[in-house]
Amino acid sequence: MAKVNLLPWRSERRKVRQQEFLYLLGGAAVSAVVLGLLVMFYYSGQIDGQTKRNAYLTDQISQLDAKIAEIKLLDAKKDKLLRRKEVIEQLQANRSQMVQLFAEMVRTSPDGVRLTSVKQDGDKLTLDGQSQSNARVSAYMRNIEASGWMTNPDLSVIEAKGTDKTLPYEFNLSLTLTKPGQLIGPDGKPVIGPDGKPVMNPVPGAAMTSSASPASDSAAPPLTAPAASSAASSAASSAASPATTAPAPAASSKGGATP
Repeated sequence: MAKVNLLPWRSERRKVRQQEFLYLLGGAAVSAVVLGLLVMFYYSGQIDGQTKRNAYLTDQISQLDAKIAEIKLLDAKKDKLLRRKEVIEQLQANRSQMVQLFAEMVRTSPDGVRLTSVKQDGDKLTLDGQSQSNARVSAYMRNIEASGWMTNPDLSVIEAKGTDKTLPYEFNLSLTLTKPGQLIGPDGKPVIGPDGKPVMNPVPGAAMTSSASPASDSAAPPLTAPAASSAASSAASSAASPATTAPAPAASSKGGATP
């Protein structure tokens, strides 16, 4: 005998499927929430790590900036010390140069020339003096050209003031200080190399002899002229001395005969 089910099975089946759908929907929602939380935690951790790295880099940059500032201060101190060292070395080098310079000034000064003032401004030297004549000043300039420590003499003023009868002419002379073998440019100034030091002539001896020999030969006559004049004056004084001293013995002999 067949059995007939008259219960509403379709509605019950529909309720079961609805329940299953709700379960699946809840599980998907929970999974989405969990997945979202995991993604959020992951990116939050990445952001925190990057923030820490940025803070570390900022701290290191600030430390490097402090070190760079310290290095700049050390470089400034180094430059000051180097400048002081260069000044000290220059003073040490110029100490013997000044002695040699005064020796050269004495050696090159001919008879009949007297210096009244000497002024130095770097490599420039200004001389004020008195002379007996223009020829003595010319001889002095030729002697300066022949010297290895002074060059490029420039006579700016020479005039007869008449204040001193023995040295009536006053002159103003400027020249350039050099060293033996130092290369001189066409402007009369020492040639300076890329390192800031004077350029030396590769063959200083030949250059000095070639430039000094004509000057010394030309300077010889003016130097011998004062010597001849001094010799003539001494001869004249010696010739005149017997005439002036002759009466003295006669007077003394008379004085000795009276007693």
